[in-house]
Amino acid sequence: MGYFLGLLVVLVALWLGLSGEYTLTKPAIASLGTVSIILTTVLAYRFDILDREGSPYGRLPQLVAYWAWLIVEIFKANWTVIKACLRSNLDINPALVKVKTGCESDLARTVFANSITLTPGTVSVEVEGDKILVHALYEDTAGPGAFDEMDRRSREACDGKGPA
Repeated sequence: MGYFLGLLVVLVALWLGLSGEYTLTKPAIASLGTVSIILTTVLAYRFDILDREGSPYGRLPQLVAYWAWLIVEIFKANWTVIKACLRSNLDINPALVKVKTGCESDLARTVFANSITLTPGTVSVEVEGDKILVHALYEDTAGPGAFDEMDRRSREACDGKGPA
C-alpha cells in the first residue's frame, strides 16, 4: 500500500508541476488530470508493478546523496578528459574491461551502468548478469577496483544493502 500511495503522491506532484494548474478554474483540465492519475495508479496496481524498483520513493534520500556524490565524480573525470584533449599528443590508452557488480536489483545495475556512462571517459557497452563491459579512455583508470566505490554507493542507494 505504501508504494501505491508513493506513486499517487509523485504523480500528483508531477502533474501539478507540469500542468501549472493550481486552481480549479478549469475543471476540464483538472478532471482529465485526476482521471489519468487514478487510471495510472490502478493499472500499476493491477499489473503488480508496484514494488521497490517500480516506485523507489522510499529510497529518495539515499538516491539524492548518491547523485550528489556522482556529480563530484563527473567533474573530476571531466577534468581528466579536458586535460587529455588539450595536450598536443593524444596519450590515451583505451581499453575494454569487464566490471563485476554486487548490485542485486535491475534498478541498482541500471543506475550503476548509467553512472559509468555519465562519467566522462567511460562508457557502459553491455550489461550481462552481474558483469558490465566498460570502454575506458585510460586502461590504468579502469583497472581492478576502479569502479568499486561507485558500485558500493549505487548498491547502497538502490538496494539498501551495504558492502557485499
